Amino acid sequence: MFRLAYNTNGLAHNRVLDALHLLADLGYEAVALTPDAGLLDPYLLDADEVARVRAAAEELGVDLALETGSRFLIDARRKHFPTLLEDAPADRARRVDFLVRCVDLAADLGAGVLSLWAGGAPDGSHGDPEGPGASDELWERLTTGLIEVLARGRAQGVQIGFEPEPGMFLERPSGYAELVRRLGSDGDELGLTLDVGHLLCTGDLPVGAVIREYAGRLVQVHLDDIAGGEHVHRMFGEGDLDLPETLGALLEVGYDGMAAVELSRDAHRGPEAAREAMEHLRAALTPSSE
Repeated sequence: MFRLAYNTNGLAHNRVLDALHLLADLGYEAVALTPDAGLLDPYLLDADEVARVRAAAEELGVDLALETGSRFLIDARRKHFPTLLEDAPADRARRVDFLVRCVDLAADLGAGVLSLWAGGAPDGSHGDPEGPGASDELWERLTTGLIEVLARGRAQGVQIGFEPEPGMFLERPSGYAELVRRLGSDGDELGLTLDVGHLLCTGDLPVGAVIREYAGRLVQVHLDDIAGGEHVHRMFGEGDLDLPETLGALLEVGYDGMAAVELSRDAHRGPEAAREAMEHLRAALTPSSE
């Protein structure tokens, strides 16, 4: 069975070791770490802290994964800048450097999966096959950067997962499939990080059907609710996600990775949100007596 996890971007005001103990106490079996300012910052790493986090996770029996969605860690003024798609080669190189640092951190932590995304194209275009199409230059930038990150992941024994993200260059599972195709033989190594809430934004429904279609590529799953197709991560029950159907599909296909709750907007009430989310998850996984 998959392991229930929580993303530390929803515990942004908690120390990382405190977050691990809190989540383990709540019954989470895994933690998706988002390196950020004050939390395993890849540019200011303390090797002793990294060792303490790994030791604590092992002692608690909690598996780790790494997420790379910090907002202002690379550039203090521009959210998620730079991406792998920027016009300037030096900017693209900064993103690759950040991702490589994160791969190395994942290896040091014993985290088996690292998730990333494309970012937005400078011209606002999208590469998903259903859209008007994007320039080959943008595709080349993306695949070139990813090949370098995939190579580092291969060397460090870290699985790279690609997450389609609403509003970015690739926002649908079909865009991920096209990326795999364009990567050629390197695409065999690129797994899919699937955020089920995103499917409600892009209209890739039903969620269970998408899970079944891409089951063989899943390396990480994010859980959140979405209301009215708006890309705002909400607590389960506040939107349109059928949580029992979603978790049932993951069980059906034999997915055995992490299913990580991602509620970054609830960080101001992080411990309570983590507790509430676990209650929803347990209820959704409990067979009905009817």
